[in-house]
Amino acid sequence: MKCCGKIASVMLALALCLMLPGLSTAATLEERVFALEEKAGGLSDWLGKIELSGLIEVEANYLNFDPVEGSSEDESDLVLATVELGIDAAFIKHVSGHVLLLWEEDDTEPLDVDEAFIRLDGEDVVPLYLQAGKMYVPFGNFDSFFISDPLTLELGETRESAALAGYANDMFDLSFGVFNGDIDEKGDDDHIDSFVASAIYTMPENAVEGLELTSGVAWISNIADSDVLSDEIAVDAISDKVGGISAFVTATLNERWTLVAEYVGALDEFKAGELAFDDGKALEPKTWNFELGCAVTDALEVALRYEGGDDLGDLLPDSQYGIVASYGLFEYTTLALEYLHGEFENDDEQDVVTAQLAFEF
Repeated sequence: MKCCGKIASVMLALALCLMLPGLSTAATLEERVFALEEKAGGLSDWLGKIELSGLIEVEANYLNFDPVEGSSEDESDLVLATVELGIDAAFIKHVSGHVLLLWEEDDTEPLDVDEAFIRLDGEDVVPLYLQAGKMYVPFGNFDSFFISDPLTLELGETRESAALAGYANDMFDLSFGVFNGDIDEKGDDDHIDSFVASAIYTMPENAVEGLELTSGVAWISNIADSDVLSDEIAVDAISDKVGGISAFVTATLNERWTLVAEYVGALDEFKAGELAFDDGKALEPKTWNFELGCAVTDALEVALRYEGGDDLGDLLPDSQYGIVASYGLFEYTTLALEYLHGEFENDDEQDVVTAQLAFEF
């Protein structure tokens, strides 16, 4: 048996050597094996500079909608809600690239490049960075325990091709960005004239025993550029750009209790008729979200949500509350169940139950 093993090893080495171009037939077996190991090591180093991540979410949901006028309606569905594949590459110091591919059933078919940007980072030299490409600009934080997005995200999330410059260390992340927004003022030409700025503070570890805290504030020059509101603009151009502000706090106590609080809203009114849901009135849309989560065990997490807003018309609920429970079935695999009850400004009501199976790596 030992003899057979040695023969197999020699045959394998010879076969591998034949796969190496550029080596003379006179080269010794040791030289060829060394070259093969060197080539494999180079490939390993290259692959070590690429990081892959992914997310798969399957959701089943039931919706009951009860309007003030007319009869109630209900529906249910089972969908492959999300497929994400992230690629992060850092081949040289101070430069990295990020690509996130996204597919959502009925929303992003075919596959969509959700994010793609280049980042220049001073790292240990200077705490500065420059980021350019397609990204979610730093307006809003949108922390949540729930399956469904908070109303703050629904109103404020903004994805644009932008350039962002910032300063970051262990405590502070300060940034300022520019982009060409989707919504222009009347009489303006198409230019890079939208801006965003943010400041985030993270409390140093062990500054207060058992407490972890992150807070921040952000400003955007035109909240109409958000992904949701840009689709709700009912005119070719708005009279004046309407700025927006966001503020958030996320605090965790003893790695068990977590409080999430956030506000996102416009700083001025849109003129009557500019928003598709304004019913002929000037509106100043705003939203807020509060969540309290508890890690019951290492695997089980339960959270409550109370959120709402103003001047949202029939676009988003005026108030909404609910509960969610998530359980880690296996490593990287989570099963969650959520219930939300929402009430709109016109007194319409809805109840939504959602179950999700998620695999993240």
